[in-house]
Amino acid sequence: MAGFFKKLFGGGKKQGSDVENLVEETLAGVIEKAGFELTFELNFEKNETESTLSIDFAGADEELLKDKKGQLLDSFQLLVKRVIQHNFPEDKTNVLVDAGGFREETEQALIDKAENLKQMALEQGRSVYYRALPPKERKVVHQYLAQDPRVKSRSLGDGLYKKIKIYPVKNPDAKTGEASHES
Repeated sequence: MAGFFKKLFGGGKKQGSDVENLVEETLAGVIEKAGFELTFELNFEKNETESTLSIDFAGADEELLKDKKGQLLDSFQLLVKRVIQHNFPEDKTNVLVDAGGFREETEQALIDKAENLKQMALEQGRSVYYRALPPKERKVVHQYLAQDPRVKSRSLGDGLYKKIKIYPVKNPDAKTGEASHES
């Protein structure tokens, strides 16, 4: 067990291992110790400004990762990010963990719901509200709604989970289909 934690958080001799090798060893150890029936594929993309490590899980326990709104996927993502930060403090690699397209499916469901609420706001000419969401899901909704100049959105509430208010823009040019842009 001590060897497992040395792999996770260092402590042994570093033999020139890079981020990708460290992540591969860490995930293999976690999967083995947890008894998961999973495989994973790493995709490391690096350019001049940033690098992204995508991890896609597959296998018999894939549904377990997707359960409870993907909390286990989020946990793996956080673990991998922390292991990288601990072993390579100067590294700023973005980590994305997915299983069977779960992230894309949930993002599309958020967008579909936002589209329905946007249409309701425009038809009724008044504000409508999206249920309380965590920050990363709110970001998806706000970015989607920002593409339509006929509506605006803002987060309401305190704490981590906040509602989103979607409301039509009060604009005299809206009748002609042109939106005025404020500078």
